Amino acid sequence: MPLPLDHIVIAVNDLEAAIADYTALGFNVQRGGDHPGRPTHNALVVFADGSYFELIAWKEPAPQERWWQLLQRHGEGVVDYALLPRSTAEAVAGAARRGLVLDGPLDGGRLRPDGERLRWQTARPPSPDLPFLCGDITPRALRVPEGDARVHPNGALGVASLAIAVHDLDATLARYRALFGDGHAHVGPVVALPGSGVRLAVISIGGSALVLSAPRDPIGGPSSPLAQRLAARGEGPYALVLRTADAAQTSGALDPARAHGALIEFELVDAQSQAVHRSTDRSAYR
Repeated sequence: MPLPLDHIVIAVNDLEAAIADYTALGFNVQRGGDHPGRPTHNALVVFADGSYFELIAWKEPAPQERWWQLLQRHGEGVVDYALLPRSTAEAVAGAARRGLVLDGPLDGGRLRPDGERLRWQTARPPSPDLPFLCGDITPRALRVPEGDARVHPNGALGVASLAIAVHDLDATLARYRALFGDGHAHVGPVVALPGSGVRLAVISIGGSALVLSAPRDPIGGPSSPLAQRLAARGEGPYALVLRTADAAQTSGALDPARAHGALIEFELVDAQSQAVHRSTDRSAYR
């Protein structure tokens, strides 16, 4: 079963402030609404490739929720990401046959500002190096706006790559292979990145790349930036690159304060590359 990138979760302290800052950074931000049964509300930044950012905030403390815990311990930023199954139950069953046990399907939903009620099912992984699954019950177009909502003044088109820090690259890759199954994702070879103390592997899903990185002990040592990041925050996604058609956006990373802790860079793509990515992305979300 194909599992394209669905969305990247960015935990923030104040949703209104995050909406204002992301708008000022050139993103078209859509209010998402409230999650019934949870003290959370969100806003979305949806891209032409079908993926999106979820800016999520809490109206009251939620010590039982892992994302809220991460926000309190480490501050704002990327806390998780989701893949999109055609059927959450089928994806869970397939992973179980391959030896990976996911918690789910779990019912979820959102009440949009216009009163529309959305329903989905999620499945949670056994470890934070893996994504969660988010599969729609109501049509995805109700959850993920289309049309002009996907056009951004800064030219952002979609997620080129997402960096994920892991402790044991070989063990993590085994879990990803069990999650995806055969033929639904291209897993590249493990390579040692010269001069960095890092081993990495790239998994291609649709038009996006998941870049898994782990320290090369003892070469990396406890003082390497990646090892420090893992010691401080644990495993999980932490940085990303967006494709853009606007060369002015590629001069450097976005101000992390304005991006509320998310480490975001841009990669310039030409018209031919845009057409290839859009074709790939459309097929991934069918």
